[in-house]
Amino acid sequence: MGTSSLSLHHPPPLLLLLRLLLLLPFVTTQTILNITNRCPYTVWPAALPVGGGMRLDSGKTWTLQVPSDTRGGSVWARTGCSFDGKGSGSCQTGDCEGLLACKIDGQPPYTSAEFSLNQYNNNSFFGISLDQGFNVPMEFLPMPVKGQGGSGCRKGPHCGANITSQCPSELKAPGGCNSACTVFQEQNNGMYCCYESQCEPNKYSAFFVRMCPEAISYSSDASTDTSFSCPFDTDYQVIFCPPVNLTSSPPSPPNSADLRPLSSPPSPPNSADLRPLRKGPSIGTFVSVAIAGAIVLIVTFIFFIIRRRRTRRHHEMTDEEAEFDQLQGTPMRFTFNS
Repeated sequence: MGTSSLSLHHPPPLLLLLRLLLLLPFVTTQTILNITNRCPYTVWPAALPVGGGMRLDSGKTWTLQVPSDTRGGSVWARTGCSFDGKGSGSCQTGDCEGLLACKIDGQPPYTSAEFSLNQYNNNSFFGISLDQGFNVPMEFLPMPVKGQGGSGCRKGPHCGANITSQCPSELKAPGGCNSACTVFQEQNNGMYCCYESQCEPNKYSAFFVRMCPEAISYSSDASTDTSFSCPFDTDYQVIFCPPVNLTSSPPSPPNSADLRPLSSPPSPPNSADLRPLRKGPSIGTFVSVAIAGAIVLIVTFIFFIIRRRRTRRHHEMTDEEAEFDQLQGTPMRFTFNS
């Protein structure tokens, strides 16, 4: 009776183990993305598909947790913004339909940090894009891994030049510098709005390549690699107005005016030509090992409890049988009255 009652209240350990293993696929990892404003003025960074947007004063950092399988993510700075208490307003550059928390890509010109996480060969790909023009200097770097000294991935793109102050007159916009594709898209879309091998160098693409050779633009004449990759469990930092050398002019604060609407969304970074780096130990591996260890401990504990209860019940039954046998073997005492 004791054993059957125990089996009704405690499922078989193997069934319990299977239930716990079913939880493993729902464990998701997150990539940390720190967005820091080192500009001498306030910016309103926007982030898609996670984050939306917020106000970021000079010297402040906005930390995002991005799912590690995100594709086509982007971060950009908006300038010259004004929002009410409900998060509605407008921005001079990078505006996204007048919302503080962006749901769509912004209006040019703006500098964009773009990324796709955990893609080919378990690598993440990232870069700085000038396809939508330029408004704020930017740096996009992997964060060092604690205890590993940042091994496996240390380099990222840097675009610290003051492009706005040197922008060709045809591309100038309030608060930034448009791309040739934005300005001339209706005149000659094939010449200025192109990708990869279709792009022919021109004077405008040469200007952007010269100012920020590590940034992606509508050109194939870049002298340096504009695509970067890291192991998928790497965290990142986007820095607005990063430190520049003494020969570079500091970034100019934004002006106030309206911008032309964007006709095509910013393209995600091209990962076809990226060089995969050495894959480091993944966070998912550590999480899986930890959960597996916890499952083993739980199963061991359950076996211990079941065995202990069965042993105790066995001892109780043995003691009861011994007492009963002792009672049966005791001779009966008769008393005779004389």
